This record gives sequence, structure tokens and C-alpha cells, in this order.
Amino acid sequence: MNISVEKQVSFGNDRKKNKGALLVGASLVGLCVAACAQVPKPTVAASAVKADANPVLATMKEELQREKELLVLPGMERPYFISYRVEDVKSWDAVANFGALVRETNSGGRYVRVEVRIGDTTTDSSSARGDGVLQLGPEDKDAAALKYALWSATDEAYKAALKAYAAKLAALKSFQNPPTADDFTQAKAVVHVEPELTLEIDREAWKKRIVEASGLLLTAPEVKSFAGDVQWSSASASGMVANRYTVDTDGTEIVRCYSGYSDSISVSGQAPDGADLSRNNGSTATTAAGLESGAALDKRTIDDLKSIHDLQHAPLADAEDYHGPVLFSGDASADVVARLFTPNVEADRPEMGSLARTTGAYQSSLHTPVLPPFVSVVDDPTMKEFEGKALLGAYAVDDEGVTARPVTVVDHGKLENYLVGREPVKDFPESNGHGRAALGQAAHSKAGVIIVKSTQDLTSAQMRAKLLAVAKQQGRDVYEVDTLGGELAPRLLYRVKPDGSRTLIRGAVFDELDQRSLRSGILAMGGKSYVAQQVGPVPETTIVPEILFEDVAVKRASDPSAKLPYYPPPSATE
Repeated sequence: MNISVEKQVSFGNDRKKNKGALLVGASLVGLCVAACAQVPKPTVAASAVKADANPVLATMKEELQREKELLVLPGMERPYFISYRVEDVKSWDAVANFGALVRETNSGGRYVRVEVRIGDTTTDSSSARGDGVLQLGPEDKDAAALKYALWSATDEAYKAALKAYAAKLAALKSFQNPPTADDFTQAKAVVHVEPELTLEIDREAWKKRIVEASGLLLTAPEVKSFAGDVQWSSASASGMVANRYTVDTDGTEIVRCYSGYSDSISVSGQAPDGADLSRNNGSTATTAAGLESGAALDKRTIDDLKSIHDLQHAPLADAEDYHGPVLFSGDASADVVARLFTPNVEADRPEMGSLARTTGAYQSSLHTPVLPPFVSVVDDPTMKEFEGKALLGAYAVDDEGVTARPVTVVDHGKLENYLVGREPVKDFPESNGHGRAALGQAAHSKAGVIIVKSTQDLTSAQMRAKLLAVAKQQGRDVYEVDTLGGELAPRLLYRVKPDGSRTLIRGAVFDELDQRSLRSGILAMGGKSYVAQQVGPVPETTIVPEILFEDVAVKRASDPSAKLPYYPPPSATE
């Protein structure tokens, strides 16, 4: 039974849509991989288990060999590359609202994804969004059933590739300029087999934790006096493991396994004028043991409830726009880098007919400044830990069978490299180990562990001293932001007087915070680096210190406000 089939080539670029398409517990999976039609001698990455000992890989290899021999329609081209990916996904999540469990879900499944390329590495049947066929696979270890699923998906992928290749050749004739790069790149075959993972989380203990945390609104003496002003209190916990098996006609054999666990608290209310106020945060780790303790989750919840109360009584942002220095915490800086910088160094193939190197804001920025000269950026997927914390974005081999390695993306402010997978872009003909796939999706260029470094080596105290020095020099108040929400909107924003005293304000948005701000608007960078972890759609880690921007616009938000409740909630009247 097909659950998703990508039959036709799309000459547009849906990459941006795919980035946020899957959540941690999504029951999708897929197929990734490697190079060309000939089978080079595999290079062996550090493998904990022999590939031949893995029954899933063995079954996939047998069917792939059969397809290589038989897969050709009379008078039609034979595939030059076939890739099989099988993914076993298991997930669990639980949600509690107002001190009661409202949902617990266990899900999982096995899926197969087949990619077939017709043509050659210069021009083939692929499109910018990626192609392939995704089908349900057998959840047991029935080798015959798995082979049948692979055969069915391969047959469909081959027919779709033939149609796509013919359409692509016809479309290319309508463009004056040839593509700026080949469609695919050669890569050495890799054998890398990791131990398979199982979902390990104490479900009963975590259900108890989130029930307690979500009910603190009603039970904690610290918040009892204003409990009626908080309209929502929810806590959740989740875990997922993905065991990903990949083989291809280059000889690559991979078993790559990863897991992600998270907990979160979400509380919200309204200001007296009806404006929505919310706090949403939590912890994320590679194991359940790496998450925060129950006591830490309770403290986080109390702090968030108190901040909602403080925001309800905070003054509105000034009606007159502010332009000047704003100090971003490490947490807020990580959001800025993840939103404004990282997607633009992930080298997506441009649309057919375009002369651009890649897509995004940095498509023509190679060897030019994109950050201040005292800032450098490295993506190092081989970094497994940072200050004792396991990193979600780390991996040894990417999802196209290319060994991971550190890549200096920005050197003293200048963009020197893009993150590239096996679909090359202009001036970058080979993969640098960043072809990564979301569950059930085709591989695209994607960051692993982004590390932003500053040569200024300033402490947090020195960063704040710089902010206050500017405030005194200019003789006016300045701003600090602790946390951001969606669209880089400030959640906790403070007006800071030249003497250092702070006042929480609400109802503000940032304006003119963009790539130009990163390039020429950073006064200083330093303090303790913040580690931001993302489980899905592709595991990623961003490590960034505090950033002091020279000129960010702070203005009052113009969003319409909802009506306040007509009467208090039950808890306030009991």
C-alpha cells in the first residue's frame, strides 16, 4: 500500500516546505544514499556491528542485486543509480493539561523508500525537491515481505523516473543556459553499521512528572494568588528512535540510528488589553536520562507562570519606534542564527534554468563578508559532545553515504563554504557530508552541529558592560532580550537604563533584523555559549554565544487583541 508517491518531476523548489514538514513522532520513514553506476570498493567507517550480520541489510542487498540485473524495460534506459532506505521508527508522547493526563500515544512502523535515477551524473531524472517512492514495509522480520515491498516500490520508482527524465530533457531544451552544476556526484562506497536503538523512557515516571507540572497552576502556593489570570497550562514529554538502513548500487551499506527525547511546558494568558501572552520551553536530549529532572521541570513551570503574571502587569512597548543596541541572550541568539543564517548556507539546487549558485540569501555571497571579521562558523557533525552534553546533530556518516567531516562555513566573517550533499551546486562539485534526510523524505543539504565562534572572548558580564557603556554614551535606555518566539518575536524583552536597572515590557516586535544585521550590525559576541537542540525534521544542534547588535528596531506590535473571558475560570472561585 502506497502512502506517498512522488511520481512527476517538479522543476520548482519545495525545500523550504519540507524543512518543517515532520514532527518527532511522525510515522514516516525512508531511503537515502550514494553515488553512480559502478560499484567501487567500499571504505569502512567505524562500525560497531558487521554489515553481513544485519538481517535487514542482507535482505535489502539481495533484492538490490536482483533489481540491478533485471530492472530495464525493453528499449528504455537502465537505471544508473538505485538507493534503498528502510526506516524503523518508534515514538511515544504524553500530554497533561491542568494536572490531568489527556493523551498518551505509542506509534511506530517500518517504511521503505526507493530512489531510482535515470540518465547519468551530469543530467538525470531527479528534481530540486528530490524524487522517490515511499511505501509501508513489513513490521516483522519477514524477509520475503520486505523484498516484495522493495520490488513494488522499485518498479514504481523506475517508471516514474523514466517519465521524469523524458520531461526534464524536453524542458532543458527551452533554456538558453545549461545548468550550473551536475545533477549528482560520485562518492566512495561506505560501510558503516551502528548498534540498533530501542525506545527507552520511563513512561509512568514521565506521566507523573507532566501531570504534576501542568497542575502547579492549581496547587503551587507561589502562583495561587494569580492562578485565575492564567488561561492555559500544559506539559508534555516525548521520545523517538529511528533505525535507518541504507544500501545502494555503489556498494554503500549503512545502519544509522538516532534518538531524540524532549519535555516541555506551555502556559499562557492575556494582558488586560486582551493581548496574548505565552511561554513555551523545555529540554531536549539524545536520551531520556539527559532531560531535566522532575524538580527542574517544576521550577521551569513556576518560573513560566510567574513570567506570565509579570507580563500581564508589564508596560507596553513605547509607541515611538526605537533604533539602537539590543543584547540577545544565547537562547535568543541561537534562534537568530537558526532562522537567518543556517538555511542560507545549506546548498539547495536552484530551479532549472537559473544561473544562481544556490537558493537563499547567500546565493551570491561566496568569499564575501556575511558576518563581522571577528566571527567564524564551523559545522562539525563529528562533535558528539559539548561541555558534557550529547549533541543531537552529530553523525558519523550522512544519509547519502558520505563520511561526515568539519566544514568551515565562515572564516573571519567571509563565507567560504556551503553545506553540500551529493546534489552539487556551482563551484562545489562534491559532497562535504551534509546530505541528510527527514523521515520518509529525500536527502537535502542540511546542517549538523553549527558552532559560532568569536575571537573577542568576552564574558557575559563584559557583554552587558558593553551594552551599558553604549547606553551611557548615548544617554538613553537600551534593550535586552532573553527569549524569542515565532518569527523572532521577543517573548521576554527588558528596557535597560544606563544604571543597569531593567524593566520588563510587552507588546514589542523587532524590525530590520535580517542578514544585513548579521553582516554589519554586530558590535560584540561572547559570554557562555548556548546549546540549542532540534529533534525534527532533521536532528540539528546550534551552539552560539550572546550577540550584541548595534541597531535593531523595536516597535509596538499592531496585532489585534482578543476579548478577555467574561468570567474567571473554576480554579479561581474554589
